[in-house]
Amino acid sequence: MKYLIVYAHPYEKSFNHAILEALTKTLENKKYTYEIIDLYADKFNPAYDAVELSLFFAGKTADPLVTKYQEMIKKADHLVFVFPVWWNDLPAIVKGFIDKVMKKDFAYIFTANGLEGTLTFIKKTYIFTTASSTQWFIESFAGDAIKKTFMQATLKQIGIVDSEWRHISFMEADTLEKREKFLTEIAEVIE
Repeated sequence: MKYLIVYAHPYEKSFNHAILEALTKTLENKKYTYEIIDLYADKFNPAYDAVELSLFFAGKTADPLVTKYQEMIKKADHLVFVFPVWWNDLPAIVKGFIDKVMKKDFAYIFTANGLEGTLTFIKKTYIFTTASSTQWFIESFAGDAIKKTFMQATLKQIGIVDSEWRHISFMEADTLEKREKFLTEIAEVIE
């Protein structure tokens, strides 16, 4: 199995970074191959500029990182996203990754029946998030952007139908034991 991890956190001492380390250790222990896209380390620009936007409908890009990321996705059969939930949603850099990388003729095509996702070779996507809010609060009171928009709309529209979300809040991770338990569970989640 070939995993591609899309990691988005600027601080290497964050709990997100601990999740990344637990993931890579798990994948190595299971003898799975993997690559990492570190959006902050790569200095990925999530915003469209005029040139990039002019290429949108053609499914083209002027950004060499977009091309690189698309090639990495083509080689994967599993995706893993690791990011903090900021203001109840994906961080801008992850949203920009989706906007700029998941282009027409790469991630989807238009058919007589509408949009058809082309990333059907991705068997499963895992999403690991952290936030000050609990998953229950995000789902019940904050619009549930991760599940309803990202997983059930965006990922499905590009052909990724099997996804799983694991989340831990600062309230749930208030002790070392709770944080270690969450990190240990990663090995059980990854198939």
